[in-house]
Amino acid sequence: MRATVSYTVLRLLLFVVAFFAIRAAGASGLLALALAAVVSGLISFVVLSRQRDSISASISGRLSNFRHRLDEGTRAEDQD
Repeated sequence: MRATVSYTVLRLLLFVVAFFAIRAAGASGLLALALAAVVSGLISFVVLSRQRDSISASISGRLSNFRHRLDEGTRAEDQD
């Protein structure tokens, strides 16, 4: 959960920084929002890849644990 929150906060921070940088460069309105979304997306894809992988591994581990417990419950029911 902590990794997900920090990843989201960093993504938002990158977007805000990109937006203000693009606004300072002279773009305005919807164009600035669109460019900020694209730029921050590209930067976060590269810079935040380690955190994204950490979130993915955490989710995979939870799903694996859940499936294992579900299989154990099914085997226990089948033995009765």
